[in-house]
Amino acid sequence: MRRWAKYLPITSDTPMVSLGEGDTPLVRSRHIVQRVGCEELYFKLEGCNPTGSFKDRGMVVAVAKAVESGAKALICASTGNTSASAAAYGAHLGLLTTVMVPAGNVARGKLAQAVMYGARVVAVEGGFDVCLHLARTVADNHPVRLVNSTNPHRLEGQKTAAFEIIQEVGGAPDGVFIPVGNAGNITAYWKGFVEAHAAGMSGRRPRMFGFQAEGAAPLVLGQPVAEPKTVATAIRIGNPASWKGAVAARDESGGTIEAVSDQEILDAYRLLARGEGVFCEPASAACVAGLLKMAGRGVRFDRQRLVCIITGSGLKDPDLASAGDTKARPVPAELDAVERAMGLV
Repeated sequence: MRRWAKYLPITSDTPMVSLGEGDTPLVRSRHIVQRVGCEELYFKLEGCNPTGSFKDRGMVVAVAKAVESGAKALICASTGNTSASAAAYGAHLGLLTTVMVPAGNVARGKLAQAVMYGARVVAVEGGFDVCLHLARTVADNHPVRLVNSTNPHRLEGQKTAAFEIIQEVGGAPDGVFIPVGNAGNITAYWKGFVEAHAAGMSGRRPRMFGFQAEGAAPLVLGQPVAEPKTVATAIRIGNPASWKGAVAARDESGGTIEAVSDQEILDAYRLLARGEGVFCEPASAACVAGLLKMAGRGVRFDRQRLVCIITGSGLKDPDLASAGDTKARPVPAELDAVERAMGLV
């Protein structure tokens, strides 16, 4: 908040708080770049934020502004990451936080965070869209501040990632690839790039490429999805709150919003880990899956600088990562047994 204060809705009454959000690494690709055929490819590791996802850089502003306005309690609907972030900042500032999550459809790592931060967890028999409707209704009728991405202060904080990218690569990249669920992040990044261009930080604006899962692709279909389904739980959303913002980002930047299959997401998820050393949650891999899909059908990225937004840590969804055969088989404590296990003899 201090670094980008002049670009944020900060006043002298806004508490300048931080859990260490922002300034996340921008890692240059060594292997996937060769498959894509672009000049430079970077991964913005938003999973390095305090609670392990991009939500923190927007949540800190939303919660600080809530405190400034006198709020004593927070509420949010969440597929997991928002609940963890809201609970953390609520705990930091002494606010009672309630999180509404789809019953049985939140990754274990995310739910554990909300519980440990002391939030009141309400598991709703319905999807994210039902949870958001209920959370909005509660906020409209009670003195509780809603901190979903419908809260404009969330997007203000999230736009700062665009500023960081511009500073680190010396200007806006040619293209930004980003997962799309509730669509607040692609909206925020575009807002950041537009403002940076207007402020003279960058001489151009990038094209925005958003990717949804095939089973949860309302923006691609052009209509809400009643029962979204995908292994990528963070983007399992059927009616994005920032629908108009995402469409504007796509159209104004000359980009696209497309769908990728769960298999393509999982393939990219594993490729990022084994080929780049980047362990992300499945939803984060959707943007890499989309980039690879575009390159595979012949889209050329020659001499272009591209950035993929890796929105959350792989530790957010440990069950999926450990679903395969990950148990180490015990061997005798003898050198020859260890050598055989290593394939050395």
